[in-house]
Amino acid sequence: MKRRDFLKTSSTIAAGSLLVGCNESNRQAIDYSKVKEKKLAKQKSININKNKKVKLKLATSWPAHFPIMGTGVEEFVESVNRASAGSIEIKLYPKNTLIPALAVFDAASSGEIDIFHSGPYYWKGKNTAFSLFSGMPFGMTATEINAWMHYGGGYELWREMYAPYNLYPFLGGNTNIQMGGWFRKEINSLDDLKGLKMRVPGLGGEVFSTLGVNPILLPAGEIYTALERGVIDATEWVGPALDMMMGFYKVAPYYYSGWHEPGSILELSFNHQSWKKLSIEHQEIIHLAAETMNSKMLYKFQAENAFAMQKLQDLNVQFRSVPDDVIKSAKQGLQKVIIEQSAKSKDFKSVYNSAENFLKSSSSFTDVSLKRYLNIR
Repeated sequence: MKRRDFLKTSSTIAAGSLLVGCNESNRQAIDYSKVKEKKLAKQKSININKNKKVKLKLATSWPAHFPIMGTGVEEFVESVNRASAGSIEIKLYPKNTLIPALAVFDAASSGEIDIFHSGPYYWKGKNTAFSLFSGMPFGMTATEINAWMHYGGGYELWREMYAPYNLYPFLGGNTNIQMGGWFRKEINSLDDLKGLKMRVPGLGGEVFSTLGVNPILLPAGEIYTALERGVIDATEWVGPALDMMMGFYKVAPYYYSGWHEPGSILELSFNHQSWKKLSIEHQEIIHLAAETMNSKMLYKFQAENAFAMQKLQDLNVQFRSVPDDVIKSAKQGLQKVIIEQSAKSKDFKSVYNSAENFLKSSSSFTDVSLKRYLNIR
């Protein structure tokens, strides 16, 4: 190739390369510009959503400032207000101030309120499967329930079964393992339970009935007086912190370890239409605040129960373990209840199978890790 032709060819290639480089740079500039535009549009959307105030009504089943459960919801409301820069305003209505304690489900379903905080087992009259979302005798711990909800299909089932009621639930706390209850007399065998009248709700109450106990439902404000006067012989409540506040130790000195509620969840449930109207940003703020409440409430129960246990020991409360024959009969009674309820309700059977399968899977690890650790600790 002649030198003149070589130079001409080289110049052509260089020019072409420069043109390609310029085009590539232009494309990158254009792409960057589009990204910037998208970011600005998103930021504008966020600003618009923050400037548009959303007002929501939240009713609970707990009295104002009720320890752990009530105060946990109050902290949730404050957290949402701060995180949203005031663009979400949740008006909190404690028990009976706007809606009766056990009418919050229906009120949210109809749209009278936007949100409620309570416990799923209260609604088993609407669907027996709802009691299983709160937990089950001899079932999953709080950690296992949270894992099932998030990664084992629990949330999907729960939301599917609440959908016909126009509700959209979130985890809203967990009581951790509950104590077995306060008894006026010592229980040394299964025979000692026969004929006892005990305040105990939910699936646990159904199992107690198979043991010869007469389960009785009483509102919180009537339990102490009924126990003191002998109208009932025993009661379960939650755990040392809340039980001590109720004063049960003064009239029923025998305090038993639990098996009927190893980890009971609380719920923060939305009217589904109210939830869908929220912006994505507002939904995310509420979702994260609910997750925080769910965790902190569990931790608070653990801490406060530990502090209260020490105080109860100083008050000479008689701590007892449930006799072996009671445990054996209770497990048999649970299976009887599960078979009966599964035959009556496809929903109950579906939720039970999901929870039981996850428990079996979880136990394969828990039994060789946490269980053995606790045994050697």
